[in-house]
Amino acid sequence: MTEEEYFEKSKFIWQNYVPKSGQSEFVQGELLRAIEKLRDEAHRNGNINFNEKCHGILIGFLREKLSDQKLFDKKTIEQINEDLDRLSIEEQPYTWDDIFDRICDRIVDWNIFYGNEIKHRKNSELYC
Repeated sequence: MTEEEYFEKSKFIWQNYVPKSGQSEFVQGELLRAIEKLRDEAHRNGNINFNEKCHGILIGFLREKLSDQKLFDKKTIEQINEDLDRLSIEEQPYTWDDIFDRICDRIVDWNIFYGNEIKHRKNSELYC
């Protein structure tokens, strides 16, 4: 897919599966909400509000869903995990867009592979 196609698909997911507030009812919406919350915290706040009950849980959720060996090869999963490891460094906010955009592309890949409206079980431990 082209960058524009990835962008359009992620925009569709955002508009249709990410609620104005709170967790999404759908996995693809929650994945996109997660990476964008991480981007926002790093860019807007310099990770000043980074915490395990929010950002740590979101990184774990992204890692769980995007480390899918049915969908991604070993090299891609290694890249995803390296990217998420980098975003996990609370004291060093990552303020470039490349990692966030790359994770968004993998979310689109996940959505294409699994389809729309995959139900998400909300995490009662998540506070953001």
